[in-house]
Amino acid sequence: MLVPLGHRPTRSEHYSAHMDVGNEPERIRPAVAVRIGRRVRALRGDRGLTVVRLAELSDVSRRMLTQIELGQANPSLATIDKVAAALGTTLPGLLEVTDSPSPEGVQVWAGPAGSSAHLLNAMRTTAAAEVELWRWTLLPGDAYEIRPDAAGADSLLHVVRGRLTIDSADGPHVVDAGGSWRASGAASFTFRAPDGPVDLVRVVALRT
Repeated sequence: MLVPLGHRPTRSEHYSAHMDVGNEPERIRPAVAVRIGRRVRALRGDRGLTVVRLAELSDVSRRMLTQIELGQANPSLATIDKVAAALGTTLPGLLEVTDSPSPEGVQVWAGPAGSSAHLLNAMRTTAAAEVELWRWTLLPGDAYEIRPDAAGADSLLHVVRGRLTIDSADGPHVVDAGGSWRASGAASFTFRAPDGPVDLVRVVALRT
């Protein structure tokens, strides 16, 4: 799925994941990195872009782009979003989730403590907006931070198992199994699972 340049929902301003200890940014899984690298190279060729030109458009170094295409890099989701945007597509577009989603989805990242996030499906609602469906497992020791964004990237989540703790500016919130919660893209939140494993479904609306 290609998106016209200038209409590119991106994630880099919206949220990033990190450990509770050390605030280390999450990285995509190696197998996913290889898959994305092949897709980036193919799309770059289709658009007639050199690595130098793609580096200029994405603000990602030529060295990093070469490593991404070869599947040798361990980029953050933010970096992949920048490359995808420069190619006129999105993370689901690179993973081809919108064209042929699999029942189990694509496990995009795995947290240091064993947490995981699977991208299940995605669809475009307008030329400048996309909705993503994610399945998460969050384990004690990992945390997921949503950062504020001027454009807004609202999301809805539903906890299937466990007790989710959400830290925000107005204090902690707890969502038990069976409960739902809405996160505004204009505020910062951190999701944690201090009381045990948490399974949840999350819908994210990305827009420019």
